[in-house]
Amino acid sequence: MLNVVLLRPEIPPNTGNIGRLCHATGASLHLIGPLGFSLDEKALRRAGLDYWRELSPVLWDSYGSFRQSVTESARVWLLTTKCDRAYWSVDFQHGDYLVFGSETRGLPESLLEAGEEDCLTIPQVAGRSLNLATSVGIVLYEGVRQLTK
Repeated sequence: MLNVVLLRPEIPPNTGNIGRLCHATGASLHLIGPLGFSLDEKALRRAGLDYWRELSPVLWDSYGSFRQSVTESARVWLLTTKCDRAYWSVDFQHGDYLVFGSETRGLPESLLEAGEEDCLTIPQVAGRSLNLATSVGIVLYEGVRQLTK
């Protein structure tokens, strides 16, 4: 299926909602630190993430260590508001990685410049942005739709 990657997520409920989306679709969740919250048992219970063990997110210390683990044949899509290529213009493939940045900063400019041909966006009214969990849901379910037709 697909892989959802969160680079430096900051808000536990967003990550929890994204975890639910991954659990519901069979997608793998990758979290690249540093995280803006704790993943200890008490914090997970407080956030209502009782299914977290079943989800088994993959944790990475850095984007570099994550990228080293990705095979050459896998595609890594960078989701950003700073491009014009709509997410629906891509034919998603099993094993694709959908990379989303933190809630307040998005993906770093250096990452976007290095992977410009891999950038996708969710078209929206200028000056507005969607919640991270909403954005993941939109793109993830388009991928699921394409892969299950």
